[in-house]
Amino acid sequence: MSEAVEATLRGPEAYSLARRAVQAMEAASVWPTPLNFELWLQYLGDPEGALGREIERMMAAGEPFTEATAEMLAAEYLPRARLTEEIRDAGRVLDRELSSVSEAISRAHQAQSDYGRTLEGAAGSLEAADGAPQLQAIVSGLSDATHKIKQDNDALEKKLELSTREIARLSEHLEQVRRDSMTDALTNLANRKAFDEELDNACEAALAKGARLSLAVLDIDHFKRFNDTWGHQTGDQVLRYVASVLAKAAKAPRIAARYGGEEFAMIFPLESLPEVEAALESIRKEIGSRALRRRSTNDDLGAVTVSIGFAHRRGGESAASLLGRADAALYASKRSGRNRVTCAEWLDDAA
Repeated sequence: MSEAVEATLRGPEAYSLARRAVQAMEAASVWPTPLNFELWLQYLGDPEGALGREIERMMAAGEPFTEATAEMLAAEYLPRARLTEEIRDAGRVLDRELSSVSEAISRAHQAQSDYGRTLEGAAGSLEAADGAPQLQAIVSGLSDATHKIKQDNDALEKKLELSTREIARLSEHLEQVRRDSMTDALTNLANRKAFDEELDNACEAALAKGARLSLAVLDIDHFKRFNDTWGHQTGDQVLRYVASVLAKAAKAPRIAARYGGEEFAMIFPLESLPEVEAALESIRKEIGSRALRRRSTNDDLGAVTVSIGFAHRRGGESAASLLGRADAALYASKRSGRNRVTCAEWLDDAA
């Protein structure tokens, strides 16, 4: 479920959204299972999102909304469901590996006990032995027992090596799944969840070190016009284009994220206010420098412009306060005619 929908479900609009979801499912003859309910909450909470558009397409085409359909949509569009399933699969493999290792250790322990008893028996036999044939038999038995224990130990070592590799592979796979769950599927930038975590971490680091930190919020101007005129696929093309410019500018330690809809955010650790302003002006100019064309028809879409607001963190300022001031600067850019950069500190000076 998207961060925006989750935020709605924690507020006063939650009951209204839940009632609308149940009514919409009933109207579409969709059973109100927990999974369907989550899908329809997401759909109604973010109808312009990828899941919302896919459900709209299915309904328009008269496709049945089956249990298999719900599972497919959840796996494709609900990252948390996908992550949960991946973790579940990894857990099953890990359980199997640990069980196998436990059995191998148990067998090795039994073999060690058998070998100990063999040695004890050999010691007793040596005391009672009265000739070369008996000694030869005892030595032969010890040799066989030693060979067997070596084989068992080799088998255990090999099993442990294979299990170590498998667990390392699982760990790497789960880390990739975690990264995927923190990435916006359309733009390949960090998603809202990742952005929130990174901003909190950046604020904590700035506080601990007394370091500089700035935050910028960017919004595509007149984005609804692209969707209404050319359709959502063209709107997605515009989003990917803006994201590509941001990704190019967001070299570490900078972080770029899709904040939601047509809004993006960038975190600037350690940079001065003039450096951040120069970087944002460069981004604004590069985005507006190209006239895009619709891929399917080659129609001229015109230039894409963005409005930008940014704020420089004050000593002890929280992430929420910093974001609020950057947002206020963004709306000042919108009110002033769009396609410009505004700093929250300029607004404070003007006030």
